[in-house]
Amino acid sequence: MKVLAVIDRFEGKKAVLMLGDEEFQVVWPRESLPSEAREGDFITMELQVNNEATTAAKEEAERLLKELLKENQES
Repeated sequence: MKVLAVIDRFEGKKAVLMLGDEEFQVVWPRESLPSEAREGDFITMELQVNNEATTAAKEEAERLLKELLKENQES
């Protein structure tokens, strides 16, 4: 899914973006934008699910839960 945003303004190390037709306001790290980006520029953001990261996070959470349960049983 692609989202169109306009850079409304910069506030220090943050950028205020207005997303989509509804102009939802989002604060974004300025360093994460292209270096040539300026106020008033339109940018395209692509959003997608990262299945690998999701799976890794779930596996880590399960591992930590098992570790905690094991420690709790040993106490």
